[in-house]
Amino acid sequence: MRSPYSDGEWHRLHPLTPLLRGGLTLVVIVGLIVANLRERLVEWVFPVFTDLPPGELPPDPVDFLLANNLILIAAAAALVVLIVLLVLFRLSWRFHTLRISEDDVEVRSGVLFRTHRRAPLDRVQGVNLTRPMVARLLGLAKLEVVGAGLDANVKLEYLSGKDAEAIRGDILRLASGRRLAEDRAEPGGRASFARQAAAAVGSGLQGIVDGEDLSDAEPESIVRIPFGRLVASRVLSGSSLILIALVVGIVVAASVSTLWLLFTVVPMFLAFGAYYVRSIARGLRYSIAPTVDGVRVTFGLFTTVSEVVPPGRVHAIEVRQPLMWRPFGWWTISVNRLSGRSSTDTSNDQLAAVLPIGTRADVERVLRIFAPGLSADEWTLVFRDGILGPMDDDSYVTTPKRARWLRPLSWRRNGALLTADALLLRRGWVWRSLSLIPLARLQSIGLHQGPLARATGTATLIAHVIAGTVQTSVGVLDRDDALGLFERTARAGIDAAAIDRTHRWAG
Repeated sequence: MRSPYSDGEWHRLHPLTPLLRGGLTLVVIVGLIVANLRERLVEWVFPVFTDLPPGELPPDPVDFLLANNLILIAAAAALVVLIVLLVLFRLSWRFHTLRISEDDVEVRSGVLFRTHRRAPLDRVQGVNLTRPMVARLLGLAKLEVVGAGLDANVKLEYLSGKDAEAIRGDILRLASGRRLAEDRAEPGGRASFARQAAAAVGSGLQGIVDGEDLSDAEPESIVRIPFGRLVASRVLSGSSLILIALVVGIVVAASVSTLWLLFTVVPMFLAFGAYYVRSIARGLRYSIAPTVDGVRVTFGLFTTVSEVVPPGRVHAIEVRQPLMWRPFGWWTISVNRLSGRSSTDTSNDQLAAVLPIGTRADVERVLRIFAPGLSADEWTLVFRDGILGPMDDDSYVTTPKRARWLRPLSWRRNGALLTADALLLRRGWVWRSLSLIPLARLQSIGLHQGPLARATGTATLIAHVIAGTVQTSVGVLDRDDALGLFERTARAGIDAAAIDRTHRWAG
């Protein structure tokens, strides 16, 4: 069913939008000011409380208002301030509109200073649906249309949960090259503000009880992450090694009576605790499933994020295994894709991890939906030889024996291989990883050779794609082998880009 917002006309967002965008922040700021500057505010507003003879205590402001029958005046002043704020919120809401046409998603906002943002649908890299905790209680959600460029995202905040799902479906269908169906939701009469707010809050509370509605995911999540495995994976991480070193430092400091060190150690402990709680909460309620419009990934306990990554929007994939996960056979998968955010935005990392923790079977399922074009022969090169390798019949271009002192632990694993659809880069012994770069997404291929590499006859192969957490280079390869791989990859990349049609996957 087509959303009523997708008719090419300008529409306003949900009436509770100003409350979430500015009202709650305003309440918190006012509360902090009153709590920290209470005496100074009383001195400025009611100087009668401070102009007293020495030794006489000032009366309580509330008792003063009651004793002098000023409670009605104070209530009237508070009412005037409230009405002014409501008028400002109402103006902000009326001037905040969105339009979804056959070609673009547009948002206009601002009263005095107008802002107009537009996202061409043929450049959409994904659509994220986020439900912060407070917004979920009110039955609302926000959409973020991910554009192809820095700070190119268009945010639709806030919408009712039902409207947000329908609009996301419309945007993805238009971006895929399909036209929307002619049938659409009947607009009917707009409910009053109170009715819309009550309906949204009721829906939000019911959603908290029932959980997220993922009925449109086809099929259900292909991966389930047990709570115990999620917690264990966070404990068996590099952060835990830092925490252990911190504990040892505390013991040493206590033995030499360096008590001042505790003032820096305690905040560090609190920071580690917050990191573990946030990391575990983000991995809860995780699901991943293929849909007609791409791969749908959902995660988060308090703030739930549901993103759909359309076909052809993944520029690199990395399967990685830390040393402490190896006895349990656990892996993690990350991707490089355009997020529309700056590289310093910490939210990029959480969007990059499409599988926080999984077994070999989980890795196979996730790789198959992100790289569905891999043949049976290529799959052997990816998993058996690439992720678990090297094997006796290894076909990867690897570090030559004359240069193995540059990679004393990983020289056998260190290598690269070109398949019909992707460039595979294999690295590491302590932290084993395999990167898959689809040839259709490859922007360029490069070779780097410094003085040491020239002396040893080696080179570094670099695949240039969208920046992200995935490593897209491998060093200390045999120079002649790397040069041959460079030439073959350059030709294969041009051929793959010429026939690629995944940017309009239903066109």
